[in-house]
Amino acid sequence: MADYAIWMFIAYLLGSISSAIIVCKLFNLPDPRTEGSGNPGATNVARIAGKKLAALVLLGDALKGFIPTVMVHYLFQLPMLTGLTALAAFIGHIYPVFFKFKGGKGVATAMGGLWGLSWMFGACFSAIWLLTWAYGRVSSLSALLAMFVTTIWVFFSEGFMMSLPIIIMCAILFWRHKENIKRLRGGTETKI
Repeated sequence: MADYAIWMFIAYLLGSISSAIIVCKLFNLPDPRTEGSGNPGATNVARIAGKKLAALVLLGDALKGFIPTVMVHYLFQLPMLTGLTALAAFIGHIYPVFFKFKGGKGVATAMGGLWGLSWMFGACFSAIWLLTWAYGRVSSLSALLAMFVTTIWVFFSEGFMMSLPIIIMCAILFWRHKENIKRLRGGTETKI
């Protein structure tokens, strides 16, 4: 049991490393927490610095969800623990210990965790996000739809206990996007 707690703590610490803040600092750009939407994530970095650096942030945020999750998956072969590890990295991104517990919305880290859980879940999330974004160019809608559909698939294919950490992740993701949801309903959400 102690081993599991250690892995979850490691996942949380990895999740707490903010790719957006680090990339912006390395390239002498403004802190993403004080520019654009104020969110330290790939979408805001795209607004501040363009697609190339946003892609770097996206990769960094996805890897911090993927690496601990896939390691736990192969080390322990316990689906519930694997899901909890993905959740821990996700929470680390949102409430990072290294940045006064003020982080991003967790989309890329959630995606990385889903890839670590199963390539099918990761591919489902990624495909829905890309298709939705290609149609409407609204990042928040793409993320919410991708997370919702993937969570339903995890629930029906793996059962409640395995899907519980993903359900929690989905609920937190929606809560973190509450202002985006208001703008989506009002037709004022920003396109990228």
